[in-house]
Amino acid sequence: MITVAALYQFTAFPDPASLRGPLLAACEAGGVRGTLLLAREGINGTIAGSREGIDRVLAHIRTLPGCAEIEWKESRAETMPFGRMKVRLKREIVTMGQPDVDPLARVGNYVAPQDWNALITAPDVVVIDTRNDYEVAIGTFEGAVDPGIRTFRDFPDWWRAHSAEFEGKRVAMFCTGGIRCEKSTNFLLGEGFEDVFHLKGGILRYLEEVPEAESRWNGACFVFDQRVSVGHGLAPGDHAMCYACRRPLSAEDRARPEFEEGAACHRCADEYSDAQRNGFRERHRQMTAAARAGRAHSKLG
Repeated sequence: MITVAALYQFTAFPDPASLRGPLLAACEAGGVRGTLLLAREGINGTIAGSREGIDRVLAHIRTLPGCAEIEWKESRAETMPFGRMKVRLKREIVTMGQPDVDPLARVGNYVAPQDWNALITAPDVVVIDTRNDYEVAIGTFEGAVDPGIRTFRDFPDWWRAHSAEFEGKRVAMFCTGGIRCEKSTNFLLGEGFEDVFHLKGGILRYLEEVPEAESRWNGACFVFDQRVSVGHGLAPGDHAMCYACRRPLSAEDRARPEFEEGAACHRCADEYSDAQRNGFRERHRQMTAAARAGRAHSKLG
């Protein structure tokens, strides 16, 4: 059984490039795969491997500045959900494109999963899903507002266009693991909106800790690995990914005539040229061949 660990920590890394090589080495030594992002504002990512390998990498991360108390969320996978290990340098560990946003300065009120249902059913609360449209499409909380954004960069403009609709309300926001809400709540506070709350640990923690019989979650939760989605108890879902447009696909989606494994789905059938489509087919052929041969590689990028 493979252990999957999703983690993030906002902290000051004056020289994130100096952390990259040793972090990759720790991952390689533990046989761990996945993606970790480093920026001056901290670390973010998801990794997978044996229990011993994950523990080894987490022990290394806890030695990084400001990461001694880092929290992470674990789930399980029958097979390795990543093809390789990547450690990348980024401007932001989650891209919002708002230079004045600083989660280290101030964030909204954390709400434990066990208290979330009571908050989001209160009559003076509006619930906002801060994830991208393709994530919301396969699952969200009952009654949640879907901003319909393509990327997290779009959230500030959406909020400014719609904030008047929420005057007199408390705002409860959520995302997959909590990281986007660190920035979105800081952003709302900076915009002068004070009654802001967010789900601690995100959807993943809620699905892990709240019994399905008591849950107000509908559908599946998109995850950024080859499992594609998880459900209550963090059990793997039945979604697959379109490797052309990266959108999640249900079993019904994959039965449609537009679907071609590794190359097309009904959502992107008209979005790419023949040359691009042939490139997707070749990439899929190479990925399939590598998987059959049990090959993987690491990357500093």
